[in-house]
Amino acid sequence: MALAAAGRVLLQAGIAVMKLKNPPVNSLSLEFLTEFLISLEKLENNKNFRGVILTSERPGVFSAGLDLMEMYGRNPAHYAEYWRAVQELWLRLYLSNMILVCAINGTSPAGGCLMALTCDHRIMADNPKYTIGLNESQLGIVAPFWFKDNFVNTVGYRTAEHALQLGLLFPPAEALKLGIVDEVVPEDQVHSKAQSVMAQWMAIPDHSRQLTKNMMRKAMADNLIKQREADIQNFVSFISRDSIQKSLHTYLEKLKQKKG
Repeated sequence: MALAAAGRVLLQAGIAVMKLKNPPVNSLSLEFLTEFLISLEKLENNKNFRGVILTSERPGVFSAGLDLMEMYGRNPAHYAEYWRAVQELWLRLYLSNMILVCAINGTSPAGGCLMALTCDHRIMADNPKYTIGLNESQLGIVAPFWFKDNFVNTVGYRTAEHALQLGLLFPPAEALKLGIVDEVVPEDQVHSKAQSVMAQWMAIPDHSRQLTKNMMRKAMADNLIKQREADIQNFVSFISRDSIQKSLHTYLEKLKQKKG
């Protein structure tokens, strides 16, 4: 099974390896999200597979997160469609019955960090150039409450409050210390470590692991499900503001200058 935007899916011994591929930085465009969710659903419906290793086709960048071009200069209907897809990504990953191991082989800000946070186990390459975190405030936007809740549950309230306000990104050693990732390993061992971790998780009976996972995660997921439409409307209203569009424009111009 291969996908143009979402990447490659490699299947072996009950494990699927999903390699994100959306050049140049694996940004979460609407097309990417749609194809990724189709791939995930196919795997979940296939009883031969119990676990997924999520990684990047391109070492150096796991995912740069939400695609700013989906949030800039579009109409409200598009913003609503995009945000619904982002919500769906989080819900489907966070509540997945499969074992999700994240092999973070590159930088992973914002939405990329969120994808990693949904996984059951996170392994990051030991490269000080790579960073991970929710840096939305640096872009002039605000992480929604369910990003925040997932982050608070991972690192604790005070650390999350501090990091979210400043839009901090953490190198591997600090991410490990804070609990954003579970392990840091040499870059050339990320994938082999993911395989060995997956074997450890697969030794647990699926029914007990799945029920425990659901018990731990259901309340937070239900909080978004209950407020889903209101969250979409809040996003559309926020992102449509002139001041926010100007902030995005400024940030996108800076990115163009860097590339130039």
